[in-house]
Amino acid sequence: MNLPIAPAGSQELRSVESLHPLVKKLEANMSSVVLGKKDVVRWCLVALLSGEHLLLEDVPGVGKTLVAKALARSVAGDFCRLQFTPDLLPSDILGSSVFDAKQSQFIFHRGPIFSNIVLADEINRAPPRTQSALLEAMSEGQVSVDGQTFSLPRPFLVIATQNPFEYEGTYALPESQLDRFLLRISMGYPSLADERQVLISHREGEPVMDLEPVVECEQVAALQDAVRTVRVEESVGDYLLEIVHKTRESDELRVGVSTRGALSLYRASQALALIEGRHFVVPDDVKKLAPLVLAHRVILKGFVRTGQREVAESLIRRLVEQATVPR
Repeated sequence: MNLPIAPAGSQELRSVESLHPLVKKLEANMSSVVLGKKDVVRWCLVALLSGEHLLLEDVPGVGKTLVAKALARSVAGDFCRLQFTPDLLPSDILGSSVFDAKQSQFIFHRGPIFSNIVLADEINRAPPRTQSALLEAMSEGQVSVDGQTFSLPRPFLVIATQNPFEYEGTYALPESQLDRFLLRISMGYPSLADERQVLISHREGEPVMDLEPVVECEQVAALQDAVRTVRVEESVGDYLLEIVHKTRESDELRVGVSTRGALSLYRASQALALIEGRHFVVPDDVKKLAPLVLAHRVILKGFVRTGQREVAESLIRRLVEQATVPR
């Protein structure tokens, strides 16, 4: 199976070169308030430019919501924060039809999902029925309600957060929901120097509230289009597929990576190349992203209650090391 190879003509090269300054502006704007988390900022941009979604998984208080706000305020679009709770209904997310007596018909009132960037805070606190309301929106960029289909705005990005160490009152995300997220990442604790700077910067308020947009929605859409022109050589595509197939052959996994997972890794690698100012993907792009893109798409053999993400990511890294790097 060969993945499609994006063309790399002079037009595509000029497109990447002309749009790269926008990426740097976005990255710098977010990094001004998300201190000491260069990799986290970069993975957020990978998700945004890929046109897919991001799951932030860590303990409370390490900046998950801050990252979402920083990205939302850097883009001149609509932002909505949804606090997921056990009593949240699908209609609270998607919207509902209300009968209008004057017009003698039902009028659809759009819900908060019709935003450019949606923060699904503590997504695992909502029951499966509510979680599933996001599936069509995240995979197809549209919402179906009462037999009607409504397109979501572009760009559309869901940033979800969850605490992996708290189980009381939570509902584990099913595999179909996890598969809709391009990346699952952990924030981690800041270094001593970075945490000292956080204390100083928050002395008089929330710096993120002072952020100004640096890109328009139309520019983000142009960046997403440019990502698809980034070239992936056939040898690099085969390297990616070898990693994916190793997950299906591993004795430590019950379920390997699906074709959707392979396509997600392909698109994320293109986005990372553009972020770094290249019009072509290199094997290192695939290697860096593989654990973050693939680990939540596999199912381990045996029961692992805590540290499942770390175990899965470690296994993916081992499989990556076993794959033949193209020269």
